[in-house]
Amino acid sequence: MPNEDIQTWLGRTEEAHDIAATGPLDRLAALLDRHPDANASSVRPLGHWLYFLPQAIRSELGEDGHPKKGGFLPPIDLPRRMWAGGRISFEAPIRLTAPLRRVSRIAAITEKVGKSGPMVFVTVVHEIHADGVRAITEEQDLVYRAPAPTSAAASPPKAEATSIPAPAIDFERRHEMGPVDLFRFSALTFNSHRIHFDRDYATAIEGYPGLVVHGPFIATLLMDLFVSSFPQARVTRFSFRAESPLFDSAPFHCRLRKTDQGAALWAETAEGRVAMRGDVFVT
Repeated sequence: MPNEDIQTWLGRTEEAHDIAATGPLDRLAALLDRHPDANASSVRPLGHWLYFLPQAIRSELGEDGHPKKGGFLPPIDLPRRMWAGGRISFEAPIRLTAPLRRVSRIAAITEKVGKSGPMVFVTVVHEIHADGVRAITEEQDLVYRAPAPTSAAASPPKAEATSIPAPAIDFERRHEMGPVDLFRFSALTFNSHRIHFDRDYATAIEGYPGLVVHGPFIATLLMDLFVSSFPQARVTRFSFRAESPLFDSAPFHCRLRKTDQGAALWAETAEGRVAMRGDVFVT
């Protein structure tokens, strides 16, 4: 698609409404291997990802399971779409059962050329109001990529040797995500992207060595590690950036190092490859 046509999507907005229901949060707790918090009165950090789910009808889905291009998001002519990272400000608590309103806006469209070929980054800003008060401002970075050679996609880069000492670790958890875990997260978020549950598609069509762990799932695991480690802390900001994919074929660790402002978080493979980094800020 011509660049000037893509740029016409800048500033496009859409509005959605939902309810801060407890059911999705209870099912997320089950996925995270814990019982629901019967005393909870508000949505845990990142729990808002379980609301405002996509509603594209079956005939509006593309081959990859994503909604076809050209609706709210620009119709970028690159087949591989991933959630690359984001920045979230938690401005007010979201009361359970509160009415929610989300206003979304296309804030930036940036074209680049990387080692794997052309890429387009799209930044979407979401403002979420609960009970009529703005509770969350979120920037999401989406990346569109060209098809990757099978050899490149199937062989994640190995961690390079370095003389820099490894960062201190205050808390960590080991995870081994299987197809059931990935299916349940896909169901929770109504995410029909086939790389997360269709092994034949993920390996034969997109060239991955296995099912891909969702970026938001990894971010949720990192945040859950922090909240479980510091249950009294009030999270005010969270930023994360995906660096390389994780798959259901190998375990990984979520790790946390305390900082003066909150914590540094990262997901790391057994070989030392960092898949995602994040920072939590608290009051």
